[in-house]
Amino acid sequence: MVHSAQHPEVISIGRSGVDIYPLQTGISLEEVTTFGKFLGGSPTNVAVAAAKMGHSAAVITGVGDDPFGNFVRLEMRRLGVADDFVITTPNFKTPVTFCEIFPPDTFPLYFYREPSAPDLQLRSQDIPIEAVHNAKAFLLSGTGLSAEPSRSAHWTALRARMGSPGWTIADLDYRPMFWDSEEIAQREISAILSHVNVAVGNKEECRIAVGETEPDRAADALLERGVKLAIVKQGPKGTLAKTAEERIEVPVTHVETLNGLGAGDSFGGSLIHALLSGWDIPKAIHFASTAGAIVSSRLECSTAMATESEVLHLMATRPETNPKVQKRSW
Repeated sequence: MVHSAQHPEVISIGRSGVDIYPLQTGISLEEVTTFGKFLGGSPTNVAVAAAKMGHSAAVITGVGDDPFGNFVRLEMRRLGVADDFVITTPNFKTPVTFCEIFPPDTFPLYFYREPSAPDLQLRSQDIPIEAVHNAKAFLLSGTGLSAEPSRSAHWTALRARMGSPGWTIADLDYRPMFWDSEEIAQREISAILSHVNVAVGNKEECRIAVGETEPDRAADALLERGVKLAIVKQGPKGTLAKTAEERIEVPVTHVETLNGLGAGDSFGGSLIHALLSGWDIPKAIHFASTAGAIVSSRLECSTAMATESEVLHLMATRPETNPKVQKRSW
């Protein structure tokens, strides 16, 4: 069921498109003969994950005036995400993304977004100011800052969040092919940190945001920039999270990986669910990490998102993944 976008609990902003994923694994795209078509784009997948767990959700994004754009809108609604804040531009085609699947840890992506993509055409006037301010959780990704007018639109949304009691979450999401230079990425991504209370990234994304790759130093640097909850994803080494009071380590949940590309989006949407549910931070990180593992065991991203009961069941059967919590002393 699609909830009204007038007062969504969860809003994300950024990429949307179509994932064209091979139905054959372990071979290159040159050899693949069958593909599946799925809703894609990291912020869109996050909204789907939150909707799967019962939250009203919407995405601020853009699509082309083409059949794939129609598919994105239809599939968003089918998966419970309102499309009221989706713009349509006739100047650019809805992007498609291909991947290759070489389990357990090699999944190269091929983005078709040239010369630009509709989601990067978002303007400040496209931001639903009241809805953004009132959302209980708002997520943006670093990619949306890579070009104008999207960059200005993201800043309009961040200004709309000022004074909001909800969670404002930055998915650091650094993908070098979207940026004119690494220096611009460092400048733009680091600039948003004082405007969010949660930041999530892997070691390379932390390097871009704060110049640190060692997980503890990276988390501390994020906290020093004003973030209240810093999360560093470490792949097979699990997840490190820090607040001013706690240091939390969550070991990785071992599953048979099929496609790891959706794990981060599942993490984001599930983290939002946990935070909105009022769970303590260790449980929230444990829940998000486990949800990411579940999706990595499935082929697609958006339609693979887990339910709360699935995640809680796996957590209960894997006591070795329980968080290790240390109280911090300064």
